[in-house]
Amino acid sequence: MPDGGPGVRPLQVELGDRSYEIHVGAGLLATAGELIAGAAGGRGFVITHPGLHRLHGEALQQGLQPLPFEPILVPAGERQKSLRRTAMLWDDLLARGADRKSVVAAFGGGVIGDLTGFVAATYMRGLPYVQIPTSLLAQVDAAVGGKVAINHPKAKNLIGCFYQPRLVIADVSVLATLPARDYRAGLAEVVKTAVISDHEFFAWLEANVGPIARREAACLSHIVRRCCEVKAEVVGLDERESGLREILNLGHTVGHALETLTGYRALRHGEGVAIGLVAAARMAQSLGLLTLEEEARIARLLTLLGLPTKIPGIAAAAIVEAVSSDKKAIGGTPRFTLPLGIGRAEPGYEVDPAMLSRLLVEVGAAA
Repeated sequence: MPDGGPGVRPLQVELGDRSYEIHVGAGLLATAGELIAGAAGGRGFVITHPGLHRLHGEALQQGLQPLPFEPILVPAGERQKSLRRTAMLWDDLLARGADRKSVVAAFGGGVIGDLTGFVAATYMRGLPYVQIPTSLLAQVDAAVGGKVAINHPKAKNLIGCFYQPRLVIADVSVLATLPARDYRAGLAEVVKTAVISDHEFFAWLEANVGPIARREAACLSHIVRRCCEVKAEVVGLDERESGLREILNLGHTVGHALETLTGYRALRHGEGVAIGLVAAARMAQSLGLLTLEEEARIARLLTLLGLPTKIPGIAAAAIVEAVSSDKKAIGGTPRFTLPLGIGRAEPGYEVDPAMLSRLLVEVGAAA
C-alpha cells in the first residue's frame, strides 16, 4: 500500500486547463508551501476552525513558509455553511486586503472545504484556492471535484456552484487527532465508493476492519488514494453532474434529508450517508436490482465500522417531503442513485412515494 513518501506520484484530476493534482500520504503538511507555490501568486489566507488551528496550525504554518498565509478562524459545525457566515468571510477578506492574486486554503473537513470553496468562487468573481482536508470524509470525497456550496434552511448544499481547487493535499497523519465519531463518519463515504465502483475494494474493506479501526497510516493512505482515484476518474468524465457523476450521490438523497430534518445537530454527514446507503440498498433489493446477500453485506460492513444503519425515528412522511426538495429532484419527484450489485451503481431511479414511505419504515422511520 502506498504511504505518500518519495516516489509516490500524485493523482491527477483531468479537466483541461483546470486540471490539478491530489497529493496523498503521511507528513505532507511539512511540504505544503512547496506544493502550493505554483498556485500562490500573492498573499494567502487559511480558513480553518479554532480547534484545528490549535492542533495543527503551527505545523501548517511551518510547512507553508516562506509563503505569507494568514489564518481566518470560523466556528466548527455544519451550521456555518450559511449566507451569513459567507458574508462575514467576504468582509474579512476585504478588510485584510485580499485581491484577485490572493490564494485561499481550506484547512479542515467538509464544512470548511465547502464554505471556503464557495467564498473563493464568489469573492471578486473567483480566487484561486487549495484544499488541505483534515477529516477522513473530506480526504476521500468532499475535497475533490469542485462542488462547493452553502446550505438553505430547507435543503443542504442548495446554494452553490462548481469551482475546482488548484491543488489538494491530503495528509493522513492529521487523521490521528480526528475524534472517533468523525473518523467513523468518514468511513461511510469509503463504503459508498466501494459500492459504486469496486467490489474488490469492498472485499478489502471487509477483510481489514481491524487495521482501519486502528487508523494504520499505510491503510489510510491506501483508502484515501483509492477513493480519490475513483472520484478523479468520475469528475474527469462528468464535471458538472450531467449524468455519470450522479453515482457519487449514492446514499446522499436520504442522508441529506435526515441531516436537514435534524437541524444538522443529531447526525454527522457520514452517519446520514450510512443510513442512506442502507435505504438505497433496500430500494434496490425491492426493485430486483440487488440480491438479499449483497444488501446484507453492505449493512454488515457499515455496522462493523461502527456506523448507524437505522433511521432514528423520524417520520417517513417528513423524509419523503424533504427528498422532494433535493437538488436532484425534477418537478418535485425525487431521483435516486441505486446499487446494481456491489461495485456498480446507476442514477436516475424514481421511486413511488407510497413505496418509498414503506421502505423507509423498514429501515427505522416512523410510520
